[in-house]
This record gives sequence, C-alpha cells and structure tokens, in this order.
Amino acid sequence: MHRGLLGQGGIGLNTHSAPVLLSVRGVRTGYGPADVLHDVSLEVREREIVTLIGANGAGKSTTLMTISRIQRLRAGVIEFAGHDLATTPPDQVVAMGLAQVPEGRRIFPRLTVRENLEMGGFLRRDQSAMARDLERVYALFPILKERDRQQGGTLSGGEQQMLAIGRALMSEPRLLMMDEPSMGIAPILVVRIFQAIKQLRDEGMTILLVEQNARAALRLADRGYVMETGSITLSGLGRELLDDRRVQEAYLGD
Repeated sequence: MHRGLLGQGGIGLNTHSAPVLLSVRGVRTGYGPADVLHDVSLEVREREIVTLIGANGAGKSTTLMTISRIQRLRAGVIEFAGHDLATTPPDQVVAMGLAQVPEGRRIFPRLTVRENLEMGGFLRRDQSAMARDLERVYALFPILKERDRQQGGTLSGGEQQMLAIGRALMSEPRLLMMDEPSMGIAPILVVRIFQAIKQLRDEGMTILLVEQNARAALRLADRGYVMETGSITLSGLGRELLDDRRVQEAYLGD
C-alpha cells in the first residue's frame, strides 16, 4: 500500500498516546577498540518530532548511523515498526520506511535536481506514485522545481539541503532522520527548512532531528534528548528542555 510522501494527517494528534515507531534500547557501538555510544536509549512515537542535541563529538551522528545500520551495532536493541534491525542491511532499512538525510547533504553534484530526486526512489517500482511524490517535493520546495534541470553541484548550500531532504522523501519514509539540516546555510533558508520540517510533521511524517541550533530544534520538537560523550543525560518535552537551566547554560547561551 502506498504510504504517501507526507503521511495521512496528524494535526493535533496527542503523540503521548501514539504508538512507538522507533525504539532504541541499551545501544553500544564505536570505532576500533573504543566505544562511542554507551547504553543509549530513546524512542520516537508516530507523527512526532524528536530532537537529539549535544556538543560536537557527543555521538549524535553515530546514533543516526547506527539506527540506519550503516554503523555496526555492538550491543543493544533497535526496533523499527516492531521489527528488530540488528541484522538488517541498510538498503532493507530504507525499504522498510526509515530514511536518513545525512550531515553534509551528500547529493550527487553532477546529476540534475530531478535525477537526484529520482535516485531517492531507486527501490520503488510504482512510477505513478513516484511521479506524485516528485510533485509533492516540488510543492514543498518550489525552488527545486525551478532548478529541475540544473546540476545539483551548482545549487546553493540551502538549496542542496532542500534537495537532500527531498531525495530522502522520495524513498517514501515513515520515519525521516535528519542530521544537522541547518549547518552552513544562510539564515533565510534555515527558516524555510524548519518551516518545511514542521509542515512534514503536521502532515503526518515522523522525524528524528539532530541539530546544532538547539534553541530552534527544541522550539520545534515535541520531545528532546540531550547527549553528552555518548550517553543520554537528559530528556523531556521540547518546551521543558528549553526552560531547563542546565540546557540553557550548556547549549542555548543563556
């Protein structure tokens, strides 16, 4: 069944009663002999935005890479939509409906905007559904339609970020993981990207957001987790973390 690019609605949904879509429990992983993540646990419920904040090097990107199964899991459990991902290859994770927008965008610079977006749906076979989703991406980011035949490498940083988001959306995800979408982007385009994230959530998308702009992320998020040196040290509603003195002193500059 076609899930649809933007989901099936969800405005006003009480996410506290929504089913858990992603469950991460006691996860440990690392590079070489050293562990980077230590007993990390978090959950994301359907149709909510959850943000993961922390200093550079805290392990946020490694967390997303481990969930995507790109980084090897050393211990713990990762369940998505009730399925254990411990031995699931990354391409099957995408096919199950879990997509990642990587840090640094990583678009294909020599392919056109349209070709980049079509690459996002390479596992799909329903061409009519893909065509509908392509138009939905263009409606979300009209500048991409204007740049339809332009090579990805000629776009601005913000436009490339929009393209990376659109490419991930073309895989028809149930959960969209975004890694530092505001990094290196002009402020006016950061605003547009955050508006798009909110729109996606309002239309039914579930989002796990890693973001350097902690204030903007917590204002947008339903819930948040704080990560320090590979461990979750604090969690709560987004508005609660915004008001938490420890978070303000460490990440908000208050």
